[in-house]
Amino acid sequence: MTRFYALALAILAVWRITHLLNAEDGPGKLLARLRTLAGSGFWGEVLDCFYCLSLWVAAPFALILGGEWSERLLLWPALSGAAILLERATASAPVVYAEDRETKKDRGAIP
Repeated sequence: MTRFYALALAILAVWRITHLLNAEDGPGKLLARLRTLAGSGFWGEVLDCFYCLSLWVAAPFALILGGEWSERLLLWPALSGAAILLERATASAPVVYAEDRETKKDRGAIP
């Protein structure tokens, strides 16, 4: 496996795991229950924040992929940053809906 391929897989895996833990309910609402059990303490706050969670998820990937400690230390925030960029690129924009105000002329119109 080439280093680029391993890096691409690690980036996608960090994003996927982070998104799964942060935003999805999972099968049988298992992950939703996990977030509820975490409460409002340290782990609850980590699970609620995509940015914070991506750092925790990226750490083991950096340890496995990196050769030397200096490379691992640089790879750690790089994997987290790549996951954050993917999240921003794939996050759906909020739907904005506004009805036109009804006027007197519209009330008398036949649809």
